[in-house]
Amino acid sequence: MDTLELFQRLAVALAIGFLIGLERGWKTRLEPDGDRAAGLRTNALGGLLGGVWAALGMSHGDGGLIALSLAFTVFSAAIVLFRYREAQQEKTNGATTVVAAMLAFALGALAVMGDMAVAGALGVATAALLAFKEVLHGWVGRISWLELRSGLLLGAMSFILLPLLPNRTIDPWDTINPFELWLLTVLIAAMSFAGYVAIKAVGDRAGIVVTGVAGGFVSSTAVTVTLAEMAREHPEKVAPLTAGALFASATMAARVLAVAGAVGTALIPKIVIPVGFGGAALLVLAIFFMRQNNEGVEGGRLKLTNPFEIATVLKFGLLLTAITVTTKLLTRVGGGEGIYALAALSGIADVDAMTLSMSRLASDPGSVTLAANAVLIVVAVNTISKAVIGWITGGAEYGKRLLMAAAAAIAAGAMGLYFVPSLA
Repeated sequence: MDTLELFQRLAVALAIGFLIGLERGWKTRLEPDGDRAAGLRTNALGGLLGGVWAALGMSHGDGGLIALSLAFTVFSAAIVLFRYREAQQEKTNGATTVVAAMLAFALGALAVMGDMAVAGALGVATAALLAFKEVLHGWVGRISWLELRSGLLLGAMSFILLPLLPNRTIDPWDTINPFELWLLTVLIAAMSFAGYVAIKAVGDRAGIVVTGVAGGFVSSTAVTVTLAEMAREHPEKVAPLTAGALFASATMAARVLAVAGAVGTALIPKIVIPVGFGGAALLVLAIFFMRQNNEGVEGGRLKLTNPFEIATVLKFGLLLTAITVTTKLLTRVGGGEGIYALAALSGIADVDAMTLSMSRLASDPGSVTLAANAVLIVVAVNTISKAVIGWITGGAEYGKRLLMAAAAAIAAGAMGLYFVPSLA
């Protein structure tokens, strides 16, 4: 590398060490000089030291890499020694200071020998993790065993099982790709987990708007049923409870677009206007019903007992596989009519599986219109299905409002089709 590039890389190495040291120094700013194992200057110099040794090592081949390793070992040993003496004096335990200094050196070396952008990003991430100590410890103190287990399962599914699956079709009909199906299953599971976290973050007595919006990321049908049961018990508050269900359905419309866009963009131009119009109609009516009764609902927050249940995910994977295989076969045998019938049946209980399957089908340019129509059918049927379920569970007043909103949303979506002539 030339001199200018070397200066740039060493500057990044120094900046990484300075950033980590700034956080370390701020935490111990009240301590007198000489009582800190590694503060601002030590970490800044450690980052620069790593960069210098990396530059020296690059010009001496394998011997240089060995020298860099020895330098890292000596530096780490020195930090460990000083941290040990500090811990004895203060009667404390903890290895964060040692690890932070080691990272400053290592990232400084990476900035010179590897990708500067990656080294810089990791330096910022290190400083952020150090700075958010209290927040992270408080979060760990509040997490439950079910939440921890769910997060570990999601991580195992994403980073252990997914890479092991073959990324090719394995069935005689050329329809089942285990990698793609599991990836889409994990995508829905991750969205459910994120929705659970959002619900828990707002507190046990959160407003009904947050209940509907956050619950819609997990299951708008679950929100509708939960609020229906409350509407039957508290008929005087049926209007805001209906609003919560409509907020969830509007969120579901946004989720459909997000799921379709996550798989591919071919469907988006075809469905964004009708689905967007329908979601907007639901949102307007939700606000209208909310204003009819602004007292709120005590205990109206959706209660989710588990953010991530492996049985639910496996059932979704099986459903997605069945829909994918059936879609392929119906396309070959029955054409579009078979797909539309399947969409109508799927919409009674779920929209995500059909949306994901149709997003994959839309990768074929000749099937985009067919896939888009199927997505619109499944969304419309699901909207009506929730209204019927709400009527049965929550009573006539609750059900009438949901049916009126469903009709308005479908009418708005139909109006949106005029903006997409090729879809009509």
